[in-house]
Amino acid sequence: MTSLVESLRAAGCVFAEEEAELLTGAAADADHLAELLARRVGGEPLEHVVGWAEFCGLRMEVGAGAFVPRRRTEFLVQEAVALARPGAVVLDLCCGVGALGAAVAAGLPGGVELHAADIDPAALAYARRNVAPYGGRVWEGDLYAALPSALRGRVDVLVVNAPYVPTEEIALMPSEARDHEPLVSLDGGADGLDIHRRVAAGALPWLAPGGHLLIETSARQSPSTASALTSAGLAVRAVTSEELYATVVIGTA
Repeated sequence: MTSLVESLRAAGCVFAEEEAELLTGAAADADHLAELLARRVGGEPLEHVVGWAEFCGLRMEVGAGAFVPRRRTEFLVQEAVALARPGAVVLDLCCGVGALGAAVAAGLPGGVELHAADIDPAALAYARRNVAPYGGRVWEGDLYAALPSALRGRVDVLVVNAPYVPTEEIALMPSEARDHEPLVSLDGGADGLDIHRRVAAGALPWLAPGGHLLIETSARQSPSTASALTSAGLAVRAVTSEELYATVVIGTA
């Protein structure tokens, strides 16, 4: 274990002891452990290497080529659970590995009707497994075009963690993200809000009366995200978590 920790620390892993335990737990044998260590030291995200990420106290399956759920996004889940009711129709749009939808469903013991959609088939392979315990259904396609018409006007809670990093700022991201996560999950266009505007513009026909759209954004971008939701005909408010450095804009039909 000591040499494992030293190797991780030399590679710049700040939490080397914790990572060593996770790698050891994920390894089938000594050779497999050496392979996992080489991948981590080579710069792969720890979550990709061990095959899961902790999110809202749950294990979400992830892997190479998938966006890793961020801890700050747990704030969006908290806000969604507070607004939802048991039996609500929940849609995780731009779902990636389905972490948001699964966590919202887990937070509502009375059960929900869960749907998740994304354009990336690689991410959806993980999403299917992550939402399965909650009876979730997964749809592939570009935003609302992925959805069955039967969902129109029925969505009570629409959660969205769409890419919102401006294109020119991708190069400033940690290498774990920019080199190992799909660009489609990071790049939000020139000002970072291309997908936010598309999500907002198309939301109202899919929301139930009184339904809520929750979008993660940054404190800097929140006025523009809020403006997009207001222009789409939603009543809008923004909420923040200083603890998680998170901002969520909420639009209500």
